[in-house]
Amino acid sequence: MTLNWRDIDTVLLDMDGTLLDLHFDTFFWLQHLPKRYAEQNNMSVEQVAKQLARRMDDFQGTLNWYCTDFWSEEFDLDILALKQEIDHLIGYRPHALSFLEVLGTHNKQRVLVTNAHRDSVDLKFALTGIDAHLDSVISSHDYGQPKEDQRFWRQLQENINFDPKRTLFIDDSEPVLRSAEKFGIAHLLSIEQPDSQNARRQPSNFPMLDSFAHLMTSEGLA
Repeated sequence: MTLNWRDIDTVLLDMDGTLLDLHFDTFFWLQHLPKRYAEQNNMSVEQVAKQLARRMDDFQGTLNWYCTDFWSEEFDLDILALKQEIDHLIGYRPHALSFLEVLGTHNKQRVLVTNAHRDSVDLKFALTGIDAHLDSVISSHDYGQPKEDQRFWRQLQENINFDPKRTLFIDDSEPVLRSAEKFGIAHLLSIEQPDSQNARRQPSNFPMLDSFAHLMTSEGLA
């Protein structure tokens, strides 16, 4: 993987599965939420898991899919409170914090761009302190459009005034990366293993990053 950091002024970073281990979110949506929903509705976890998965698939790629308020109402459960029950699973991906610190010493603009609801963002900030190493934090809920939508990127550019040709964007979502590519962002990286407890992913249409340590040895940042 080759990057010339002299060609990059702004680094846009996803949160879940990029800076933070996706295991927390995977475990929550596939195991913890079905368990709690089953308990509340006197159903089997297996039955609930299939039901919830079908319901969530209906909204994939939309802002509601990422919205804790929407799912709290949909499932009649306090999603944020349930997340707090397992917040010990929230943590950084390897070398993510060091990478942010190095970017700061080289005066690169560090911007978190996430589809996560602000409630989830605040929960993870409180436990990781990641916000102290960022210059801006943008949730797609601020704009009313997910990162999969071109309107998100147009509003983002108006808000933080970045040059797409001199911008690096790192995200674990293929649809989001395709959206960023369509907008014209020049440097794009995917994540090889967003969830530390799951297998490495199959090859992507974008260069895949295993560890942020690899980026810190690139020309202009080492």
